[in-house]
Amino acid sequence: MKKFRKIALIAVAVIIGIWNIASADNIKLTGAGATFPYPLYAKMFSVYHNNYGIQVNYQAIGSGGGIRQVKAKTVDFGASDAFLNNKELKMFSHPVVHVPITAGAVVVTYNLPFVKELKLTPEIIADIFLGKIKKWNNDKIQAINPGIKLPKTGIFVVHRSDGSGTTFIFSDYLSKVSPVWASNVGRGKALSWPCGLGAKGNPGVAGLVNQTPGAIGYVELIYAIQNNMKYASIRNRSGNYIKPSLTSVKEAAKIKLPDDMRVSLTNTNSKTGYPISGFTWIIVYKDLANGGLSFKKAKAVINMLWWMTHDGQRYCEPLNYVPLSNNARIKAEKIIKSVTYKGKTLIGKKDVAR
Repeated sequence: MKKFRKIALIAVAVIIGIWNIASADNIKLTGAGATFPYPLYAKMFSVYHNNYGIQVNYQAIGSGGGIRQVKAKTVDFGASDAFLNNKELKMFSHPVVHVPITAGAVVVTYNLPFVKELKLTPEIIADIFLGKIKKWNNDKIQAINPGIKLPKTGIFVVHRSDGSGTTFIFSDYLSKVSPVWASNVGRGKALSWPCGLGAKGNPGVAGLVNQTPGAIGYVELIYAIQNNMKYASIRNRSGNYIKPSLTSVKEAAKIKLPDDMRVSLTNTNSKTGYPISGFTWIIVYKDLANGGLSFKKAKAVINMLWWMTHDGQRYCEPLNYVPLSNNARIKAEKIIKSVTYKGKTLIGKKDVAR
């Protein structure tokens, strides 16, 4: 009996020792940025932690904030729905890369209790957000919505108050379809808005539109669905009114993709494509040592990115995001494989097996 107890105590001591070693090696990753993909990232990081024990603390503070934190090297990775242009890339101390994770739709959501379906043209959307169209029963809106009695209610414009990739996608679209918007407002993550009230993040815009009759705003599709909000069908370049959906975003994403994956999907020429679509990326330093990461953290980041662009893609469609196409996934693989630590490759056969 004493011998059994001794063996049992030794076994417990060994288990505790192993647990302590594992705890000491327990890696926690930090990331910050886009609210656009947050529902998807929350799911992915939860599953990843359960499967591999890596904790990921992701703060959805907006794409602008994520980019600033990557630049300041205060996070292990950043997330953005707006790719960095050549001028912005030069502002970093060392090269960074964009890893595409998913694509989605920015929807124009509205709060009109008795209007179940609404059509909008590019020109009308631009004029509303420019402050030129101020009433819902405006002749231009009524003309493309015959049979719908639009109220005399004033239009209350809601936009983002923070640096936002969702704003970048929306303003990129408006800059392509409206010369007035392009010259007076332009595209960017943060804008000088002609009218309206700002709210923080996709949740903030969704909340303000939801509680304000007559309001109109723009949010990622999942936020409109989760909040039971209505959103418009938008006329695309082919003249078709397209409802945002997984199918219509997939059609918009069927374009020639550059190797660095910095590409816009807005104003698609696809006949059935939704015109306000976009990718969202995770941004990391090309050599992760330049981002201030330890080797173990760098390895963990690369393994996580590989999983997100492969096994993790199964979580996209259930949350109304579009998984990477085969071509986009291949581009993502090459980008991930190009990331190094002090010049040495980080991805191996065992990692790819994940």
